[in-house]
Amino acid sequence: MSYVEVGYGMSERHACRLLGLGRSTHRYQARKAERDTALRTRLKELAAKRMRFGYRRLTAMLVREGMTANHKRVYRLYREEGLAMRVRQRRRIRWNGAVTSHAATRPNERWSMDFVSDCVSTGKVIRMLTIVDDCTRECPVIEVDTSLGGLRVRRVLDRIASEHGLPEAIVVDTDRSFADGLWRPGANNAGCGWSSFSQASPRRMPTSKASTDDCATNV
Repeated sequence: MSYVEVGYGMSERHACRLLGLGRSTHRYQARKAERDTALRTRLKELAAKRMRFGYRRLTAMLVREGMTANHKRVYRLYREEGLAMRVRQRRRIRWNGAVTSHAATRPNERWSMDFVSDCVSTGKVIRMLTIVDDCTRECPVIEVDTSLGGLRVRRVLDRIASEHGLPEAIVVDTDRSFADGLWRPGANNAGCGWSSFSQASPRRMPTSKASTDDCATNV
């Protein structure tokens, strides 16, 4: 607009008419900063008191106080002031220790036993007890049911012992699935030892979930 007025010696009215621009639009001065000052100040005060509130709840509080604010305007100020809480990143647990047990080298030397969960088409959750030979990768049994307790695991081991025999050791994890220990007498009576690993050491998972080289610590 200034180029047309100065370069061609036109008045403001003539230049606006030539360019199809309203004179009020040409003379408009943005007052966004002045209009948002009070809202910005109050928003920072509320965010300091309610640090876990998001911009939508802060908008509702501002409206209850009688301030004119919609969620889009509050969101813009909320982002400009950096009031959003930072999401804490979950710390990864790294295992730097050495593997303390060797890989299985012959059949029935060591088995890995763990639970696996899945969901059927009706939405019902089922559990599967999986047992894997660490050497041959053979799966002697997969027991499937909606609930598998320690006594049920004990009966499964007794059945395997009567049909195939048990290995020298069975590896399980240390979570609550095997915490009751009701399954152990069936294995101990057959002369089978048992070991456990911690879920905090993902590199040491047994074969039913990962590699035989990442073995468990003996209890």
